[in-house]
Amino acid sequence: MVKGPILLALLACLCMPARAEEWPAQQWSRGPAVDSPALKALEDYAFVPRDDQSHEGIRTDALLVIRDGQVLYERYAGATGPQTPHLIWSASKSLLAVVLGVAFGEGRFQLQDPATKYYPALQQHPAITLEHLLHWASGLDWQEDYEYAPLNSSVVAMLYTRGHQDMAAFAAQQQAASPPGQDFRYSSGDSNLLAASLRGMVGSEQYANYPWQALFEPLGITQAVWERDAAGTFVASSYLYLTARDLARVGLLMQREGRWRDRQLLPKAWVDFCRTPFTGYRANQDVAVAGGHWWLNRSVDGAPQPWPDAPADTYAALGHWGQALYVLPAERLVIVRYGDDRDDSYQHNELLKRVLAAFVVPEQP
Repeated sequence: MVKGPILLALLACLCMPARAEEWPAQQWSRGPAVDSPALKALEDYAFVPRDDQSHEGIRTDALLVIRDGQVLYERYAGATGPQTPHLIWSASKSLLAVVLGVAFGEGRFQLQDPATKYYPALQQHPAITLEHLLHWASGLDWQEDYEYAPLNSSVVAMLYTRGHQDMAAFAAQQQAASPPGQDFRYSSGDSNLLAASLRGMVGSEQYANYPWQALFEPLGITQAVWERDAAGTFVASSYLYLTARDLARVGLLMQREGRWRDRQLLPKAWVDFCRTPFTGYRANQDVAVAGGHWWLNRSVDGAPQPWPDAPADTYAALGHWGQALYVLPAERLVIVRYGDDRDDSYQHNELLKRVLAAFVVPEQP
């Protein structure tokens, strides 16, 4: 028989009301306002007074903090507002992974399937699987250099010059640099090969509407713009536009392990795949650890976490010039940050540290 303090504790738990889940309808509900020195410190870091003639320093366009499905903080700058679809650059890659997760749940493919099954133009690389592409481990020779080294850049050639008409075909024509699945090599080409493979999974008739049917419409996202190249393939590496509030919906879906209200939109196994480190990743290769087309705050090879002041289970969709969607499951937080940073001033860890200081109350011992 349970007696004494243990019985009282059990009765207290039974009597405590369960935390009601908040889900955004057309608008997000608001949580309690925060006003503290920690919030000022966050704003001092994120919203530095900007000179629109300068392309240096931290230039935050939007910052949105969601906890338990409620907006705790929202601020915009420059030409960006709540209804402004913002270019998310390479965070588009992680959104493609979410769309593919819906297709995976529908039984349209398996991770070990050869990519040529869905995109025959890869026939000269028959060993590349969809899982290899999702880990940026195709083994294809690719140089992901940007404006600082345009002459050597595979991605600049793909997006703007000789590959821009058919980006997946351009990526498929690259030579092998290593066996598939052996080495991590960050590649916008791998992402666009996945986008072309999606067409093979769902069929040409469904393809143009599939991201909306599979993801955007179920989440209530109404302002998504996803550009396609001249071959009709979504530019999944780079060219998706979303409002900060709509990107936060994707973060909430991931934070709640693929569930949206009473529907398991993504299999939990797919969310787990996205946030599991690629075994071929080596520390200090990039800003964070590669998962399944998401970036993870995990320690690998004995190296410390990339963002030491954030929980180890933090993961993110990241894009050029400071675009970020952070998911912090243990803290029930989703953070969207849009920016126009043209140098290396902005640091993910610094923003996360200040958000946590402003919005997370330490547990009492």
